[in-house]
Amino acid sequence: MSADTTMTTTAAPDHTGARTAPKDNPGAAPRKRRSGRLRRISLPYLLLLPAVLLELLVHLVPMIIGIVVSFRELTQFYLRDWTTAPWAGLDNYALAVDFDAPVGQALLKSFVTTCIFTVASVALCWFIGTAAAIFMQENFRGRGFLRTLFLVPYALPVYAAVITWAFMFQRDNGLVNHVIHDQLGLTDSPPFWLIGENSFITLLVVAVWKGWPFAFLIMMAGLQNIPREIYEAAALDGAGVWQQIRRITLPSLRPVNQVLVLVLFLWTFNDFNTPFVLFGKSAPESADLISIHIYQSSFQTWNFGTGSAMSVLLLLFLLVVTGLYLLFTSRGRKATDV
Repeated sequence: MSADTTMTTTAAPDHTGARTAPKDNPGAAPRKRRSGRLRRISLPYLLLLPAVLLELLVHLVPMIIGIVVSFRELTQFYLRDWTTAPWAGLDNYALAVDFDAPVGQALLKSFVTTCIFTVASVALCWFIGTAAAIFMQENFRGRGFLRTLFLVPYALPVYAAVITWAFMFQRDNGLVNHVIHDQLGLTDSPPFWLIGENSFITLLVVAVWKGWPFAFLIMMAGLQNIPREIYEAAALDGAGVWQQIRRITLPSLRPVNQVLVLVLFLWTFNDFNTPFVLFGKSAPESADLISIHIYQSSFQTWNFGTGSAMSVLLLLFLLVVTGLYLLFTSRGRKATDV
């Protein structure tokens, strides 16, 4: 009896303790679950944090400083401490958009030239890239070599490629004049390609040569998502090559085209490296793109306030065009889905 009592009294605390242990901290398990969920949610943001900080450092901070500078009369006299430059308010913007004054007239002409250049360059890049991508879908000997060859302009450094083109377009000893004048005799005298009216053609040729491989690469990737069975069924129904391209290929590539055209537009409209390396600090009037025009207005006349105001106006224009383009394409896509 006493042994049983002893065993009972000895086991009871253990049994009671086992039952009451979880009641000592009832919120431990929910807190652990919340902590694990919080770690899972915060991990992507922590991984993105270095890229966000770098983006702030490289892009947003200079952009904010440029906007502040656009409201000041910043010239070479205040370069040591730009914060001491006098406040100009909206005077720089008024000067830039005054199309009756020389500064506004020059900016407007540069803007029109840039628009024409951008439309022509994007259209040619898209057409050549799409045609090459469709052609490369067929199996033939040497296709891999041609694909690699087509991507060479896109892989080359911009400065090396444009400098090579600048040598080729030299008037007296360039390869272009050697072919069209010396070999083929198409001109009475070697034309000037880097000055005068022909400079626009030169800039367009170099920009298209440099940009169409990107369109080719994107289009070729988009074509991989179109099932071959659709073309085989269309061929059995009697559809020719052009009908297949019109009815199958181009509609299927519409989402890819929307992104491609927007990227090409932004790259081309903002292109500074190509005209700067091709023509130097002073681009010819016929090839005076707005990017090089803003550079000249800032670093040649030393009027950084006006140049910054032009840059802000360019940024606003690109934001408006991009927003309208995305709105238009999204509505078109929704109408097509319906």
